[in-house]
Amino acid sequence: MSADWGDGTRSVRAGLPEPAPGQPFLPGPVFAAPYHLDPWRGPAAAPDGYGRPDNPTRRLLEAAIGELEGGDCRVFASGQAAITGLLLTLLRPGDTVLLPADGYFPVRAFATDTLERIGVRVALAPTAGPYPSFDGVRLVLLETPANPGLDVADVPALAAAAHAAGALLAVDNTTATPLGQRPLDLGADVVVASGTKALTGHSDLLLGYVATRDDALRDAVTGWRTTTGGVPGAFDCWLAHRSLATVDLRLARQSANAEALAGLLAGRPDVTGLRWPGRPADPAYPVASTQMRRMPGVLSFDLGDAGRVARFLDASRLVAAATSFGGLHTTADRRAQWGDDTAPGFVRLSCGIEDAADLLADVAAALDAAERRPLADGPAAVAG
Repeated sequence: MSADWGDGTRSVRAGLPEPAPGQPFLPGPVFAAPYHLDPWRGPAAAPDGYGRPDNPTRRLLEAAIGELEGGDCRVFASGQAAITGLLLTLLRPGDTVLLPADGYFPVRAFATDTLERIGVRVALAPTAGPYPSFDGVRLVLLETPANPGLDVADVPALAAAAHAAGALLAVDNTTATPLGQRPLDLGADVVVASGTKALTGHSDLLLGYVATRDDALRDAVTGWRTTTGGVPGAFDCWLAHRSLATVDLRLARQSANAEALAGLLAGRPDVTGLRWPGRPADPAYPVASTQMRRMPGVLSFDLGDAGRVARFLDASRLVAAATSFGGLHTTADRRAQWGDDTAPGFVRLSCGIEDAADLLADVAAALDAAERRPLADGPAAVAG
């Protein structure tokens, strides 16, 4: 792939085989558990021997994501499979890992439930800092922008500090996507991400990946995945690869909608705690504006209490109540209901690709309606 191509061209062409007359642009999914083997040479004679380690549809997707991230890629059955696989590949009893205190909650839960039980020391630091000394740390994991609070970490500075202390630096690139930032270019050793969200963006599959330029790390992750079997199926890989072609278009509309919505929300006294790293007033803007190539379509804010969040979602015609983010449809999620350490009224909103004027009008009307309804309206289940 040419380094001079723009994001749209790169997204459309990433991972495609060389054109051949009579062949499709993107070959259909290959469904196979076993493959025919050479009677004499066995699996050494061909690239595919058994479906858990080998699948040509999966390899094309890995080539595509690898081209976008700028490293070798291995895909997993989900983002959680990818990040837990990376942690368990790299960490041993006695090692120390530094995780984001404000990042994706299930990663911290995994660290407490699994890593600490096998003798890994787990330390936490907020994405925006301050950070402790990295001396004695085996792995520093950043999530930037952080999910759900959207703080941003200075990747080049932290990569330099980690490497000076002998630590590896991993970056969770889920929120930004490789079109928003390329952590390997910024000094990270490895990228991990959920492809479920904005990268594939159609809310119809689960996917995760690890990307790196370190051959030994890549091989270790590959071995872990082969042994544990956390591979995505051929059809999901094909769907994901097909969806990559529109990622540039989708992200452009989502980011523009987020900018417009942030402007609306900033002017409403009934909305507090607004965060979007593309807004000059946001605390993350100074770093994000220099480090990121485009801003995400995700923002967060506080509506005061769980009941008002429920009333807002009830009143909206365009904002669906759903978890995850990065899809075609605008969604909102009250994170406290999933176990995140957030205020009861904290909302993570993911902008879809609707027309901005329609989205702004709908959100404004829904917020007005949520304010007017009685506080006791709705099921008691919104508490918590």
